[in-house]
Amino acid sequence: MTNRYAVPDPSIDTLYREHRSWLHSWLQRRLGDSWAAADLTQDTFVRVLAAQQARTLPSLREPRAYLLTVGRRLLVNHFQRRDLERAYLEALANLPEALVPSPEQRWLLLETLHALDELLDGLPRAVRQAFLWSQLEGLGYAAIAERLRVSERTVKRYMAQAYEHCLLVEL
Repeated sequence: MTNRYAVPDPSIDTLYREHRSWLHSWLQRRLGDSWAAADLTQDTFVRVLAAQQARTLPSLREPRAYLLTVGRRLLVNHFQRRDLERAYLEALANLPEALVPSPEQRWLLLETLHALDELLDGLPRAVRQAFLWSQLEGLGYAAIAERLRVSERTVKRYMAQAYEHCLLVEL
């Protein structure tokens, strides 16, 4: 049985001490927000620690390059999440007063949107769009094909790809 409170590998500790402030500065320049940069810096090192514990951490000959790769991915996710939140809030602003969800419902909906966005991450745009139109708007393949200007057969392929992706992510 492993102790989840065990002290991290000394190399992770050294990596953190030697590169945390550099990574934080790099992220802060891109974000313009010290607090968000601090969060993403911590998230980067949490990912590194998780990879180390899962024994998937590569040999780090160039630690800054590795940290930059992880940090960039988290930065892209951060911007996508922010854009998703902005679009959601704009959609809420256009709803009639009677249909506006409560703060709790808004939070749950936003968390669900983030989870869905994460689940579909990596799919080509057209595949993702076809899947969302099918699942969220209930559109049939013919309507999706018309919107995407592709054949129904292509939409079927897109849907199969999306379902396969979802199944593999869940494993």
